[in-house]
Amino acid sequence: MTVPSPVAPPSRDAAGSARPALPGLPDSIELVEVGLRDGLQAVTRPVPTAEKVAIVEGLINAGFRTIEAVSFAHPKVLPQLADAEAVMAAVPRPPDVTYRGLVPNLRGAHRAVACGLDEWVLVVSADEEVSVRNQRRTVEQMLTELPGVAALARESGVRLIVAVACAFFAPARGPVPRQEYLRVVDAAVDTGVDALYLACTTGQEHPGEVAERVGEVRRRHPAVRVGVHLHNRNGFAAANAIAAMQAGAAWLEGSFCGLGGDLWFPGDPSVLGNAPMEDLIHLCDALGVRTGISLPDYLDVARLAEQLTGVPTTAFVARGGSRHDLATAQWSETV
Repeated sequence: MTVPSPVAPPSRDAAGSARPALPGLPDSIELVEVGLRDGLQAVTRPVPTAEKVAIVEGLINAGFRTIEAVSFAHPKVLPQLADAEAVMAAVPRPPDVTYRGLVPNLRGAHRAVACGLDEWVLVVSADEEVSVRNQRRTVEQMLTELPGVAALARESGVRLIVAVACAFFAPARGPVPRQEYLRVVDAAVDTGVDALYLACTTGQEHPGEVAERVGEVRRRHPAVRVGVHLHNRNGFAAANAIAAMQAGAAWLEGSFCGLGGDLWFPGDPSVLGNAPMEDLIHLCDALGVRTGISLPDYLDVARLAEQLTGVPTTAFVARGGSRHDLATAQWSETV
């Protein structure tokens, strides 16, 4: 019987840094934390402004350099995020930290102008029904509004990122046709956006779809940075993260504790939501893909978020521990 060879651990360069163990992985990847926006918008218990700022401080201490901190949705729609101006007035301003905020439309962008953000994110769904239900606008209406938001961003010295929601799969429908997601991608690029990302909005996307569409956008628009926003309903977030990195994604997005995300349809709360950032950091560490983020320090932030929201984490590494935790554990005398 032939015994398969074990997978080799990451090799190390002269400086002792681990190199990726799987083919096609980058040496490093940017991780973008969206828990303060996409995570907290799904939590019914409002988190006070001062505590949000404490989370930001913890994220920066852990090594994050891009943080999606606020949303400028109407306060009546998302009262959990109504304090966007107060949050941005109180956060620390290290020169190497980039703050993002979601602007749902041109009105929200005008509200964001005075807040000192580095980047705005405008969400445009590739799926018509999701666009109407979530933003009360058709896809065409969102694309018509896009040039105005882009012009205001340029006038304000802010970079604009378009998030292509339902770039792969849509609820109550299934796979989104290629021409529909490319319609949004091409319009964003033609408008002159600084970057865009493809969103795994439903959590039912699989690695083949992610690799194919990230690769297609990069070939079609090689000058544009492309990221991926990850959800985890089907448990494929880690596999999708690997596929995205192999396809050349510039960044990956997740949320502390897996908060937020896909809440439209019923399901066990432990699988609904964004990819837990704890697990994305742990995955990249294991594969030798540098992130610049300290997992132990980040776990402290995630524990704080658990305390403030009352929502338990869905992250495997937070619940099951890391390889280091298990390797250094001591046998119990009762075992």
